[in-house]
Amino acid sequence: MPPAESQSLRAAPAVIPAAPKRGWRVPLDLLATLGGFVYWAVVGLLFTVISLPLIVVLPCATAKKLGRGMLHRAFRVFVKYLRVTGLVHVDLSTLDALKDEHEPVIIAPNHTSLWDAVFVISKLPQPICIMKEAILANPFLGGGARLAGYIPNGSSRRMVKSAAEALQGGGQLLLFPEGTRTKHDARWINPLRGGCALIAKHSGAAVRPVFIRSNTRFLEKGWPLWKRPELPIRLSFELGEPVRIQAGETAHEFTTRLEEVYARNLSRAHKLRRQVAEPG
Repeated sequence: MPPAESQSLRAAPAVIPAAPKRGWRVPLDLLATLGGFVYWAVVGLLFTVISLPLIVVLPCATAKKLGRGMLHRAFRVFVKYLRVTGLVHVDLSTLDALKDEHEPVIIAPNHTSLWDAVFVISKLPQPICIMKEAILANPFLGGGARLAGYIPNGSSRRMVKSAAEALQGGGQLLLFPEGTRTKHDARWINPLRGGCALIAKHSGAAVRPVFIRSNTRFLEKGWPLWKRPELPIRLSFELGEPVRIQAGETAHEFTTRLEEVYARNLSRAHKLRRQVAEPG
């Protein structure tokens, strides 16, 4: 282990013990959690039902604007629900700065959990998202994603071309440079894939890293949906400074430099700093 990382690990605070929970909160938390699943079952299916005819009858640009706005509002309501019920404590105020971004920008969070995009989109009225192609066939998420014109990641060449064109039109692109959720045994972040660098190179857009931390690994890759986390879940979102491709820099070199930005930030001392995964 490099000396710098060794010092960082030694300086890190110990795991914060969970606050004792009063017994009467447990059934309320379970009820609130069930309510969250019901919300997405109802809203997701409703979006799919109404999206299909809208895609057919509306002009493409109008449909995309409507779909992105609908998903933004649905996610904003869900995040408010999580806060009101006490299931999640999260401060998203750092993302407010993105509302004042008038230049094309790639918003690139590390991917700690299945619901990371929900929190980011709840703060962005009209983001363009890159998503797994399989989600388009999901009855709860596919309809809204199609209406919003989200970009599938199936073909790398098509993905890069579509994303660069969208950014050249002045958009905000949300993508996870890891390509998938951070693996259980990863120290800080998975090795970054090259898509983010290629899109930045073709579009000329800056990359704004978003550093996500949590007191739990809830909904990380491999987390069973039935496994209940320790509540409340505490999340931290921190917006990083713009990172741009330098003159003569290759996509591979930029990816390596960007990966170092994540590792340097996520490894510093923080009360929600990622803990070493327990075996098994």
